[in-house]
Amino acid sequence: MVRLRRRWALGLLAGGASAAALGTTDPVRHRTGTLVRREPPPVEVENRAAGAPWWPWDGQRAVDDRHRQIQGYASTTSVAPGESIDFHVAVNPAGRYRISVHRLGWYDGAGARTMLTSPEFDGVPQPVPPADPATGTIACRWPVSWTVRVPDHWTSGLYQAVFTSADGWHACTPFVVRDDRRAAALCVVLPVTTWQAYNQWPRDRRAGKSLYNGYAATGRQDPRLRALEVSFDRPYAEHGIPIQLTRDHDAIQWLERSGYDVSYATSLDLHSGRLDPTRHRGIVFAGHDEYWSAEMRRTAERAVAAGHSLAFLGANSVYWHIRVRPTADGRPERVVACAKKTDSDLGQDAAGPTVRWRSLGQPEQALIGVQYNGIVGDPQPLVVQGADHWFWAGTGVADGDRIPGVVGGEADGLNPTGPRPAATTATLLSASPYRTREGRRQMQNTHLYETPQGGIVFAAGTLCWTMALNRQGNRDERIERATANLLDRITGRAGASTGPTGPAVEAPD
Repeated sequence: MVRLRRRWALGLLAGGASAAALGTTDPVRHRTGTLVRREPPPVEVENRAAGAPWWPWDGQRAVDDRHRQIQGYASTTSVAPGESIDFHVAVNPAGRYRISVHRLGWYDGAGARTMLTSPEFDGVPQPVPPADPATGTIACRWPVSWTVRVPDHWTSGLYQAVFTSADGWHACTPFVVRDDRRAAALCVVLPVTTWQAYNQWPRDRRAGKSLYNGYAATGRQDPRLRALEVSFDRPYAEHGIPIQLTRDHDAIQWLERSGYDVSYATSLDLHSGRLDPTRHRGIVFAGHDEYWSAEMRRTAERAVAAGHSLAFLGANSVYWHIRVRPTADGRPERVVACAKKTDSDLGQDAAGPTVRWRSLGQPEQALIGVQYNGIVGDPQPLVVQGADHWFWAGTGVADGDRIPGVVGGEADGLNPTGPRPAATTATLLSASPYRTREGRRQMQNTHLYETPQGGIVFAAGTLCWTMALNRQGNRDERIERATANLLDRITGRAGASTGPTGPAVEAPD
């Protein structure tokens, strides 16, 4: 963890960037002059409970897709209290197993809390179905193993169902518990469409397919054999933790450790309308949120036009246009379609083919402010720009300062010839040179713009931003403070900087 010099740390304490949550129980004065006590937000109360690690890292026996010792999937990606969720589990060879359900959060560093454990069940092997010959879709039809009605007291969050066989093998599957009744200050959107796009279950060198690859007869990955559509009716590969989930988990732990009033939803909730961004002060896209339907994008654009804020804490967001389809038997939102080529798209509609958004004349920069420009070869420092902007207040940085290791994975940058969003101010907060995996020189930019309606849209421009918030060995208090400045201003939380706006990129007319 990178430490601030003493005078910077004192600035952190004076600004209160991460100390007091919205909804604190400190007394506040009502307009009548009476002292009243605010109720703490549900996530703050939840994190007072005793936690326990959700995944048995020590001595674990995580499954593999060749043997599929125990695996499972859920009937839905999100559920509200009072609704039910089904789990479909296969055990090989047949044997006894249990399911435990855990909420992921801070919990004083424990990282999770066990919410429920099933009785023992008898499990049997289940087949890997053949891929659809037209689309490459692999969709399981395993029977329901256990149904859970979500209790009213379960707090909104990212949950994991962990499947444990009698002989000690473990796998899991994620789902989200929404809060459709209360509007938290921030709503974190978990990118399940992107998780599924990368899911190549089963990774057995024979049958598995994702939107990126299939397997050739030699067992090698082959992008020509990828799927055009992928299904949520299957486990996530190997142990069941989606490839990109750790980036979201870092953000979740930091947000809950910092005391923000947050609730959670998925990209499919944004697609369907179950998530209305205008009920919240800001929407946080915490990780790698690459695959967006037209409905997702239009909803986000309407929220910005109405004066609400978006914070993209990753990179390569809003890159691929997708369609979300029902299953053949009519169950909604279980298939993600992305042909990636116009001539391969089997179901074009009014929204256009499932190709890059920029190929549809709608680059992601028009919403986010920057756009994807490469895969970072080796992690690089974030080079600060606009150091007198309120975003960097209290961090002690100066223009040209280098924050190690923050630019990594994939990166975004400003395309000076591309369309820009309507903004009163638009500011580059970093200008970090890097080389792509292919050796090309590129420039990473962290970017923020403020809208005429009073909203803020922030783009970190790197997939390593949330690691700098939370990951041991990567945490940097300057990134933590800057992110707190952003979210404090979005939510109106005490301690938000009102300093200068810094040098601005020319805003479009």
